[in-house]
Amino acid sequence: MQENLLEIFYKNEGKYVSSEEITSTLDLNLEELKDEIEELEKEGYVFDFSTNLGYRLKESSPKLLPYEIKRGLETDYFGQEIHYYAEVDSTNNVAKKLAEQGAEEGSMVIAETQSRGRGRRGKKWLSPEGGIWITTILRPHISPADAPKLTLMTGVAVAKTLINEYGLDVGIKWPNDILLGEKKVCGILTEANAKFNLVDYIVVGIGIDANVDTDIFPSELHYRATSLKEELGEEVDRVKLVQNLSKIFEETYEQFKAGNFPDILNDWRKLSKTIGSYVEVRKRMGRIVRGEAVGITKNGTLILELDDKNLRKIVSGECIHLNE
Repeated sequence: MQENLLEIFYKNEGKYVSSEEITSTLDLNLEELKDEIEELEKEGYVFDFSTNLGYRLKESSPKLLPYEIKRGLETDYFGQEIHYYAEVDSTNNVAKKLAEQGAEEGSMVIAETQSRGRGRRGKKWLSPEGGIWITTILRPHISPADAPKLTLMTGVAVAKTLINEYGLDVGIKWPNDILLGEKKVCGILTEANAKFNLVDYIVVGIGIDANVDTDIFPSELHYRATSLKEELGEEVDRVKLVQNLSKIFEETYEQFKAGNFPDILNDWRKLSKTIGSYVEVRKRMGRIVRGEAVGITKNGTLILELDDKNLRKIVSGECIHLNE
C-alpha cells in the first residue's frame, strides 16, 4: 500500500494531491490514509498538508529503502531482490543465511547500521548511520581458487563508480580497500562457500563511508580513514550511489563471467595505489613481510621485491603502505 501511495506522489512530481483522489484510487478511507502517511513519515518522508489541496510529498526518505533503490535501478538482476534492515549484526552474515536458503544471484542485503561489521581477518568495521553497508550474493561457476579474483573485480567496480560519480582521486589498496588519496573510504569483504571443488555462492560485502561523520572515528583512524561527505564537503545521494554501483558492479561481474578477468585486472593495475609502494604485509601467526610491491599475478597474487632483492608472492594478508 505504501509503495502505491508513493507512486501517486511521484507521478505528480511534488504537486498537491487531494485526499479524495488518493482515497478513491487506493480504496482507503481518510483515517487509513492518515495512518499510511504517518508510517511513511516514520521512514523519513516529509509531507505538506493543506485542508483545501491535500497532501504533497516534500522530501523523499534519506534511507536506503528497497522501493527507492528499485525506482531508478538499471540492472537485470543485481538489486532486484533487496532485504533491508535498520540494523543487523553483519550484512554478510544475513546474506550467507539467505544464500543457504536458495536466494538468487544478485540478491542484496542492505542495512542502515551494523552492530558487528567485519573486515578482513575478523577485524571490526565501524558501520554507523550514513554509510552504505551492502552485501550481494553471487553464484559464479568457478573453483574456490578463483574466488579471490572477485575481491579485485569488486574493487574495480567500486572505484569506477566513485570516479564516475564524483571525479575523486580514487585508488585501490591490495587486496580490498578503496582509497581517496591515501585514506580509506571503502572496504570489501568476500566470503565463499564451496561444495565439491565448486563455489556454491559468494557473498560480497561492501562498506562505504558515504555520509559518515569522521569525527566519530577513533583518533587512530583519523589520518587513515575518510568519507565521501568529508572529501566533497556535502552529503551524497546514497540511493543514487547504490543504484549506480549496482549497475557497474553487474556489468563488471558479467565481464568476469565471460572470461574477461585479464581486462578487469588491467583496470585494477591502473587504479592500484599499492604497486610501486613500499609495503608491510601482516600474515597469520604474526608473520610480517616487507618490500616494494612491484606487481600482481594474473590470479591476483601480490608480488613483493624484498630488501634482499628476492621476489616473494603474497596470496593473502593485511597490506599497509609504509610510505603513506
